Amino acid sequence: MSEAISQEHQQSSLAGLTLGAIGVVYGDIGTSVLYSIKEVFGSGHVAFTPDNVYGILSIFFWTLTFIVSIKYVTLVLRADNNGEGGLVAMLALASSSVRDKPRLRSVLLVVGIFGTCLFYGDGVITPAISVLSAVEGLEVVSPSFKKAVIPLTLVILLCLFWVQKRGTGGIGKFFGPITMVWFAAIALLGLYHIVGHPEILWAISPHYAVMFIWQQPFTAFIILGAVVLCVTGGEALYADMGHFGKKPIRLAWFAIVMPCLTLNYFGQGALLLSDPGAVDNPFFNMAPEWALIPLVVLATAATVIASQALITGAFSVTKQVIQLGFLPRLQILHTSARDTGQIYMPLVNWGLFVVIVLAVVMFKTSSNLAAAYGIAVCTDMLITTMLTFFVIRYAWKYPLWLCIATTSVFFVVDLAFWSSNLLKLADGGWFPLFIGGLILTLMLTWRDGRSLLHHKTRDEAMDLSSFLSALFLAPPTRVDGTAVFLTSEDGIVPNAMLHNLKHNKVLHEQNLFVTVRNHEIPWIATDKRIEVQDLGHKCWQVMVHYGFMDDPDVPFALSLLRGQLGDINAMSTSYFLSRDSIVPTVGGGMSQWREKLFAQMYLNASAAADFLNLPSNSVVEMGSKIEI
Repeated sequence: MSEAISQEHQQSSLAGLTLGAIGVVYGDIGTSVLYSIKEVFGSGHVAFTPDNVYGILSIFFWTLTFIVSIKYVTLVLRADNNGEGGLVAMLALASSSVRDKPRLRSVLLVVGIFGTCLFYGDGVITPAISVLSAVEGLEVVSPSFKKAVIPLTLVILLCLFWVQKRGTGGIGKFFGPITMVWFAAIALLGLYHIVGHPEILWAISPHYAVMFIWQQPFTAFIILGAVVLCVTGGEALYADMGHFGKKPIRLAWFAIVMPCLTLNYFGQGALLLSDPGAVDNPFFNMAPEWALIPLVVLATAATVIASQALITGAFSVTKQVIQLGFLPRLQILHTSARDTGQIYMPLVNWGLFVVIVLAVVMFKTSSNLAAAYGIAVCTDMLITTMLTFFVIRYAWKYPLWLCIATTSVFFVVDLAFWSSNLLKLADGGWFPLFIGGLILTLMLTWRDGRSLLHHKTRDEAMDLSSFLSALFLAPPTRVDGTAVFLTSEDGIVPNAMLHNLKHNKVLHEQNLFVTVRNHEIPWIATDKRIEVQDLGHKCWQVMVHYGFMDDPDVPFALSLLRGQLGDINAMSTSYFLSRDSIVPTVGGGMSQWREKLFAQMYLNASAAADFLNLPSNSVVEMGSKIEI
């Protein structure tokens, strides 16, 4: 009986996770039907003939099959980092697998971080093109609505970003059902037109794709830049693996998403065979006149959900990058008491909104935005393929020939799409690359600046053990309670301690010298969270370990030491931090402008007390200046 109940529970859980994956994971790729076919035939490069319609549909089908079904769903989902996926998780996995090759590891880190930076470029284009293409459906209802498209798009985007601070918990439960209705609607629309031209299903044969490429190789190469729009969002299914698991993501793709997308694309092809004039907006022209307004509303809801998933993904990626040491601390607000993964980052939220508004106003139409779309996605796909090679070769220890054979085919395909998208560089492809390059500059400046700061601190610091030995030859007055000195480096005397001794001339009864270490793995178990070294005289060196998905919480970590270090009373514990001021100097380790940029980033970083979840009424900050 209990086994039957357990099996029923597992099936119910699988169904719930699959529905959730449909809403969150596949929102972006599910809304690509709005503009993908339109951009291929609207480009002017493809002559409108039945053979070309069959060829294009076949290319679409096999692109979805090869890149999403085989590459991501079958292969890349296997490369999980302790259950977590995404480019950051893949980067951590690949870099740790070549830890004994420092030069290669350094190159992989920069390449992987650049891919992460491009995610923000994608995060700008996706909401802009998705919402804009949905609202453009009003133009099919009546051309008089054309002037309202951009203002209405901006209003919808403003509302979307405004509600982010409320968290996804309340509205997230509607994602799956609404997106499920969306997929059902696009499948029915496609099926309706396929019934009138069932012969269109022959385009599933790869023969039509091969013949199109063979007869028109140059045209085929050019349109790959538009074809790739049908797989935008493929990275999302890997990034969200930690939230839903491999099985629900795979089940959702093969059982629901792939069949519905195929039906809709082939339905658009059937419509174009019977009415070539529908090419201006084949998706909305599929619908009968009475269904246009409801379809525009449903499409807008679907694109908002797709954008919502990408925005929350930007929050998650930013948090991970901060943990890996490539960005300064930013304000992170938790929007759920139960799910620590639900976070809100004001700076990231409104920064994205400002740049998205700029993109909508600057490009004006979804067709213009399509020119900017794709190059960031293709670059990320290339980087994922490269990192996958190092994972399966050095982490999984597969034979070299097998690793090359497995990844080279994907690399060639990705390279073809990427090269085609380079043709759109001047037409808007520069925009996401510019955003990615700007963020990469910030990240590398922060990383190099922290390295300079580390060496400067090490060079000027005193050894902690030696200092304590000398200090207790003539010990200062000791007061009740526990002092926790936060320091970025273990084994050195914190500046905050020196200032405390100089100005207050006292030492607490218990003293903990705490260093927080972040690692290139997603999670670190609680029983491996703490390392303690006894320094004598009721002083301890404490190392606290976190993965890049963990939420730092120093008081909770120290609570694990109760009974091991004596009585640590939260009410009588004080946290001492150094609030350093960075002074750029000529002839330092970085160019002057980068040192000034780093100093500004360091100044504007959110307080360490907030980031480490320290109680505000128990924190003592002491300032000092450091020249770099």
